[in-house]
Amino acid sequence: MNNSARAIEVRDITKIYRTGAVEVPALRGVSFAIEHGEYVAIMGPSGSGKSTLMNLIGCLDRVTSGSYLLDGVDVSSLDDDALAEIRLKKLGFVFQGFNLLARTDAIRNVALPLFYAGVPSRERNTAALERLAEVGLADRATHKPTELSGGQQQRVAIARALVNNPAVLLADEPTGNLDTQTSDDIMRLFGELNAGGRTIIMVTHNEEVAAHARRVIRLRDGLIVADDRSPSALPVS
Repeated sequence: MNNSARAIEVRDITKIYRTGAVEVPALRGVSFAIEHGEYVAIMGPSGSGKSTLMNLIGCLDRVTSGSYLLDGVDVSSLDDDALAEIRLKKLGFVFQGFNLLARTDAIRNVALPLFYAGVPSRERNTAALERLAEVGLADRATHKPTELSGGQQQRVAIARALVNNPAVLLADEPTGNLDTQTSDDIMRLFGELNAGGRTIIMVTHNEEVAAHARRVIRLRDGLIVADDRSPSALPVS
């Protein structure tokens, strides 16, 4: 992690999808910065561009114009292999659907990114156990997803997202498949992770979920229409 650089900096980015001769602008010139240690929710109605923005931040898509710096690295023009390495080393992903391997126990699910990174078995298992402990599941390391509740599965997914010590944790509707009580538990966990210094960016349509963040960026028609910080939010230098 490059602590001298901002976690995220996007400068006048646009994204245009083309179908034949038809151009559909999804983002129309978006600029903002996110410091290390911030906890940001991205909100907007359907078609606002929030999912496109998340895909760009997650290096799953490319900007049409403008620039995007992730932890000080300009990823705007990187090739596919370089983007894959960035995703592996600098980003952690948490999805609505957990995306765990059903026949694999928790520790190996969590260790999977380190396996792809070529980390030796003993080191990746140690790191996986540490991250499971961080999310309160040290005693479930040998359990498979079918032996865990929905909330526990999402905690395993969060531990997996953290195992490579990413510069940014990206969460896409992380409570969408959970009941109210379990959702509250997961949001408390995100709060604890942020209090411990983790940088979190979360896409959600749920105002109650977004209220847990310390900053809310709202999109409409591909533009930022509001960028509000709570009184406890980190100042942007």
